[in-house]
Amino acid sequence: MNKLQKSLIALLAVCLLFFGFVVVRIGVAKPASAVKVAAIPAGEMDPAVWGQYYPLQYASYQKTAEGAPSPTGYGGSVLVQKSQMQPEMLTLFKGMPFSKDYAEDRGHIHAMEDLRETKRIGPASKGACITCKTPYVEQAYKEHGWDYANKPLTEMMDKSKFSVACSTCHDPATMNLRVINPAFIEAQAARGIDVTKASREDMRSFVCAQCHSEYYFEPGTTKVVFPWDKGLKPADMYAYYSETPRGFVQDWQHPDSQAAMLKAQHPDYELFSNGNHGTAGVSCADCHMPYTRKDGQKYTSHWVTSPLKTLDDSCTPCHNQGTAWLQERVKTIQDQTFELQHMAGQNIVKAHQAIQAAAAQPGADQAGLAKARELVRKAQFYWDLLAAENSMGFHNPSQALNTLGQANELAHQAIEAANTAAGIKMF
Repeated sequence: MNKLQKSLIALLAVCLLFFGFVVVRIGVAKPASAVKVAAIPAGEMDPAVWGQYYPLQYASYQKTAEGAPSPTGYGGSVLVQKSQMQPEMLTLFKGMPFSKDYAEDRGHIHAMEDLRETKRIGPASKGACITCKTPYVEQAYKEHGWDYANKPLTEMMDKSKFSVACSTCHDPATMNLRVINPAFIEAQAARGIDVTKASREDMRSFVCAQCHSEYYFEPGTTKVVFPWDKGLKPADMYAYYSETPRGFVQDWQHPDSQAAMLKAQHPDYELFSNGNHGTAGVSCADCHMPYTRKDGQKYTSHWVTSPLKTLDDSCTPCHNQGTAWLQERVKTIQDQTFELQHMAGQNIVKAHQAIQAAAAQPGADQAGLAKARELVRKAQFYWDLLAAENSMGFHNPSQALNTLGQANELAHQAIEAANTAAGIKMF
């Protein structure tokens, strides 16, 4: 046996020993990603207690306290008024609290703090406002049923020590995903969906949808209701509201046009569910809470934020075009959506003004004015479904542009109806 042959045999022996060691390690060693389930006491809402057992998740959750502008210039987690970019909002929400304070949303950790400090609440505000802000809603509903929604908000806030956190979405005994918002549970049941039997992948969206959805308050009880009986598309929800559900007529009456108005509330799930990602089976958590690793341990990030801040973890597992291309595509979609949203909002302002001017004309046709008011009501609701939504159209670009296009056309129709009712062209 020559020297070369001896060297090859020695090398082969070393390789066999190494790979044998790796096989044994894989077979008997506990995976670094395995996390032992801890039994958190029932009713424990303090995320710091959960963090003792799940430090990686807790550390990432704490990052929701950070305030930063969006990489594309839309949204972000800095407490600035939306009217800075869209001054037309001051007129569109004239006569109701959103004209006083309509700031960008901050991270989950700030939910209760922002509720306490907003100028939109007052002495008459009701407990329903805690529904999407704190895990305490679970206990409130167990103790009072829907009566908690009609209690004074100050009373409910005093009992709500923690903002949206671990127990909002996880069963403390098993860590399984769950939903605690009774309005979402009832809305899904009405659609034939039992959330307790939902798949884990569905739950990775449901835990977000329980709060990031459109709703209204039932007159008299302030019960939170999702307008989903006819479907989740704009036309479905508007048709639902048109039937005066549960006696609900309006969120407020616009002081200029006297139209009975609707205020949309962050309908992220509705837009997403009909978009490319939603219909393809992608969940909210896939993008906003991606899997990541630290020291070899795989875990779900609980830094609920824009995927643009976590492109490598959120987007590249499915898209291989590169992060620069991905960010450019998002920016393009959002630029186009904002352009049309801004335009539609300005035209809806003109519609309110046209109706106000027409109503002031002696002998104005009342039926014509009623038609104009219905048109501006629908136009603004369609506009608001995008203005109140947090993705600036990205969750469903085609539906976003279509809805805003309809809002723009409806605003023009409202102006024309007002002119016809007045008998002269004023706008």
